[in-house]
Amino acid sequence: MSVNVNRSVSDQFYRYKMPRLIAKVEGKGNGIKTVIVNMVDVAKALNRPPTYPTKFFGCELGAQTQFDTKNDRYIVNGSHEANKLQDMLDGFIRKFVLCAECDNPETDLHVNPKKQTIGTSCKACGYRGMLDTRHKLCTFILKNPPGETFFFFCLFFFLCGESRKGNCSQNPKTDLLMKTFENGSGSGEAGNHDNFDAPEADRDDDDEDWAEETTEEAQRRRMEEISDHAKNLTLSEDLEKPLEDRVNLFYSFVKNKKESGTIDAADKEILAEAERLDVKAMGPLILSELLFNENIRDQIKKYKRHFLRFCHNNKKAQKYLLGGFECVVKLHQVQLLPRVPIILKDLYDADLLEEDVIFAWAEKVSKKYVSKELAKEIHAKAAPFVKWLKEAEEESEGSEEEEEEDDENVEVVYSSSARELKVETVKPDTPEKEEDDIDIDAI
Repeated sequence: MSVNVNRSVSDQFYRYKMPRLIAKVEGKGNGIKTVIVNMVDVAKALNRPPTYPTKFFGCELGAQTQFDTKNDRYIVNGSHEANKLQDMLDGFIRKFVLCAECDNPETDLHVNPKKQTIGTSCKACGYRGMLDTRHKLCTFILKNPPGETFFFFCLFFFLCGESRKGNCSQNPKTDLLMKTFENGSGSGEAGNHDNFDAPEADRDDDDEDWAEETTEEAQRRRMEEISDHAKNLTLSEDLEKPLEDRVNLFYSFVKNKKESGTIDAADKEILAEAERLDVKAMGPLILSELLFNENIRDQIKKYKRHFLRFCHNNKKAQKYLLGGFECVVKLHQVQLLPRVPIILKDLYDADLLEEDVIFAWAEKVSKKYVSKELAKEIHAKAAPFVKWLKEAEEESEGSEEEEEEDDENVEVVYSSSARELKVETVKPDTPEKEEDDIDIDAI
């Protein structure tokens, strides 16, 4: 059964139709999920990638989403009725499909990831404008722009032409990209133009270059650009993978940096990769495993910058750092267990741990990272440092109160002759006893 794309239009002869959503609930308990059976057909009617409305449902419901493009399975975690999702789809259509001028759904999206803008153009009335990017779905669209199918379509014919000339017949990159196109790994519909909102004079002349430059150098440069683009597509797909897979990807990334000898200067790259995979909070846990051993005290100084990028003002990351610290102690118990308090002080002095995070950790023995017995030993060894930290904090609070009292007795005076500020101590005024005061004890 089909319904009007714009359901506020009641005309039965309205020519823009879409299939009614079909939802199927699968699983039980925590594993319950809703499969949108005909999402591909619905998305096709809206001229949008099926991942967009699925992700929109996830944003609106606060639920995780899963995409299995090979088997056309688009899933929203939790149990959701088809009618509820159909009503929610109306919100997606209003925001991301209908033209702001004529209300027709004949629009294309034009994503510019560099400028972080999403433009829209209407084929019905010619309207062009910009979408409001405050909705959470816009972040996903910017990372997964439509139009990759169109890119691969052009790329496929370019590579076929190169193969006929004999230029790409033995190029593994060519084989990989052609297989990618044949397997249908493009993520959206045609119609994406990165330079949509740029003035005509500022737009790229890539099309002219492709037509005019036929030198080997130009062909090599174009192949590198194509490879980079294909790589970006793969990176975008990584974000849709389960958390465990993304953590493993980040682990491999850091490990490769270490093994290649480039880890020392790769702190910014490592942070960027963690943010891309949305595993920033867990970064210190992975870094601890790969960068720390029995020489942890020296390594804290060496890799301080790497950890600071994750732990600064991020208490969740600091908790993962403490978990990583426990794991390192487990691996090198003989050398590190007696040195637990001094290692914790090193982490504290390096500004990688805040007092309240340490206090919260000390209050509860957890077996999340190590056995309960070892966790108790680590906490027992850490007790002197935690006690010292609490006493130091109390002393600091006391001295701050004294300073505040002293500040009340300080007056700042400006001397016009010396043209400088002088600080003078002023004795506090002692209140004079009033004559009418009554001594209650004497009554």
